Amino acid sequence: MAFWLADKRDGQDFDYIQRFDPRFWTVNFPRPMVAAVVSTAPDALRVDATFLREADLAGLIWDSVDRHDHPLLAYATDRNYAHTTLSFRWRSGGVIALDATNGPTLTIEGRDAAGDPHTWYVRLWNYAEGTPDDAQVTLRFSALDGGFYLPDEADPVWPRQIDRMFISLVAPGYVIGSDAPLAGAAEGWVELTGIACGGERAMLEIGDVVIPPHGLAVATGFDDNGVQTPARLLRNIRQLGYRGSVVHYVGMSHYFRLAHADGAFLAGGWGDPLNAPARAWHLAFFAECVRLGFSPIASLSYELLAQHCPPDWKQRDYLGNPSETGWDPPSALLSPANDAAMGWLRSAATALVGLMIEAGAPVRFQVGEPWWWTFADGRICLYDDAARARFGGNPPIITDLRLTATAAQKALLDQAGEVLAESTAALVAAARVAAAPLAVEALLLIFPPTLLDPAMPELKRANLPAAWAAPAFDRLQVEDYDWLTGGSDAFRRRAYAQIDDRLGYPPGEQDYFAGFVLNLEGRAQWRRIDAGIDEAQARWPHETVVWALPQVVRDGYVRLPAPPGANQESEDMQAFDDVLYPLALGREATVIPEFSTSVAVTASGFERRNSLWSNARLRIDVGPGIRSEAELGELIAFYRARRGAARGFRLRDPSDYSSHGMTGAPTMLDQVLGTGDGMRSDFALVKRYGSDAAQQERRITRPRFDTLMVSVDGIATVAWTLADGGVIRFADPPADGAEVRAGFLFDVPVRFAEDQLEISGVAFAAGEAPSVPVVEIREAA
Repeated sequence: MAFWLADKRDGQDFDYIQRFDPRFWTVNFPRPMVAAVVSTAPDALRVDATFLREADLAGLIWDSVDRHDHPLLAYATDRNYAHTTLSFRWRSGGVIALDATNGPTLTIEGRDAAGDPHTWYVRLWNYAEGTPDDAQVTLRFSALDGGFYLPDEADPVWPRQIDRMFISLVAPGYVIGSDAPLAGAAEGWVELTGIACGGERAMLEIGDVVIPPHGLAVATGFDDNGVQTPARLLRNIRQLGYRGSVVHYVGMSHYFRLAHADGAFLAGGWGDPLNAPARAWHLAFFAECVRLGFSPIASLSYELLAQHCPPDWKQRDYLGNPSETGWDPPSALLSPANDAAMGWLRSAATALVGLMIEAGAPVRFQVGEPWWWTFADGRICLYDDAARARFGGNPPIITDLRLTATAAQKALLDQAGEVLAESTAALVAAARVAAAPLAVEALLLIFPPTLLDPAMPELKRANLPAAWAAPAFDRLQVEDYDWLTGGSDAFRRRAYAQIDDRLGYPPGEQDYFAGFVLNLEGRAQWRRIDAGIDEAQARWPHETVVWALPQVVRDGYVRLPAPPGANQESEDMQAFDDVLYPLALGREATVIPEFSTSVAVTASGFERRNSLWSNARLRIDVGPGIRSEAELGELIAFYRARRGAARGFRLRDPSDYSSHGMTGAPTMLDQVLGTGDGMRSDFALVKRYGSDAAQQERRITRPRFDTLMVSVDGIATVAWTLADGGVIRFADPPADGAEVRAGFLFDVPVRFAEDQLEISGVAFAAGEAPSVPVVEIREAA
């Protein structure tokens, strides 16, 4: 199916919003504190914040440039606030009040009248009427002054070049620049209600494209998306055509309550596992999903930001190294054998289930990518103290899973799989207890590029345990983005077969996760991802999920739905009967390779030529090959069976049908198909004409299978199959640097050029051959 990477709106639908619309404010804050913003009404928002250190400061941000919405849905950039007025009612608690030193300040970043960068600090109390915790604030940007005391410290704001502005929020006891922890976590909140924008430039144009539903679901994540309002996120999701599930990864860094201990802020402890901002945000998110007709899935993983993970909770390798990932900053994996870690994780699941019930959402809970962490050099993390105790106190040492495992090591891996499965079962059980008497749909997300790494064939014993087999979970969810974007199709296909065989979930009980693109420089990977979506839908999974919204928005990915009936129309238009034209072509048959070239001739006679086709298309008249009335009858029957020009067929071009020269006997070294990279397994058949810069490469989509010969680095191989479209598919990817070649005979895919066949019996009897033109079909290549 078609897709588009949009950079900006260019003539698409738009609407208008009031400037300072509550949905489009964001928050920012330094780790480890947390803040979140939700829109509570069309003219209101609320910020919740948890402060942990004396210098913690949260900012409620309005940006003149939309940096968070999809390019087709973003609001227009307008840095001019001259003669614009913002007003709202302010109410707050747990933060320094409006009238105090270090009270809420509107920081405005922009340029002054001379065009130089400038920052203004506008004390909100100077423009407030009411009490320090409940006041009406009115900001007239053309009459706004920075400075604490006015008019003595007045710094007039230049309103015509403002980049962004933010309201700063700090807790009582604020000390600028101090890393010292507060005596305890401080919870604060602010509500802005009656938000109104008046005067000039009070409205902003905003993209209002609505992509029709295309049958895909999408994933989000609190770590990436939690600085935005839920309403803003779900507006993007709905208007980009996503429907059904919204898989929400709760994250590994921002959702949990922290306490200061031993010089660090760590998860765990007593009470609510969720911090107040995360709790408020998720309740609003689940409720907005329900309002818009989405079905949210809460995804909880075994991953925790390493700096917040208690040391005893971390998985460790045999050398005692913690299971820290390559992210910056790194995350760590919780040990399935650690009772405290698993108990805390179950309490988080219970809290999330409670929020889903409170929001009126069906309870759908995903255990996200649970595994024993394994380093690239084969070290598996089975040796934290809790795991050692579960494995008998002195388990066999596995130094490198890439080496052949002993019987004792295999037994240890099996035992690790049992412990992992027990932990996931207990996690699901906790969710079911919390939801009772309501039903819970339990899902498991797995990542085959790690769990089924071909270099570590025994790893599946620990990380794909047999106890996960159906019906342990209601549905299985699979993502394979490393292999997908890297072109490792052989590994992917083998993994699907292994997963089906080992876990036994039918296609109707599996979901496929497509994505993701790590950074903007990798935008070209969306082509593979989109093709992976098409492939997954052909396997009939229950649901296909795009991973994830932050990358969709950043890269402008748009999945374009097929027009109604397009699939059937496309099938009819591209119909092909894999049969050979039944009559031999005589020497009189005309073979015409044709190109399409536009030629513009200037007034002075010079030419500008533009080649519109990269490859020639054949046009052949097969009529002169008909030699008898019997053959004429066979032609008419064949023509009718093809329904004129409607259906394609094979034709042997008598002048060019071999990979070796034009008509020579093929050999396995005739045509270079490509060079292996250790991952790629598909190589398309090609034939080259000419040499050097003028060489033309022709895709061969209809080879004669019985003539195919394939070699890798000059050695014949039969470890391949022929896929649709003339593609050699290896069972194992050729090694990096290995040259792949092939030889073959081939036919040309053609169709009759016309929907009428004019034959005169008198003319044929007189020896005049009929004209029966056929044209080459360009097939997907």
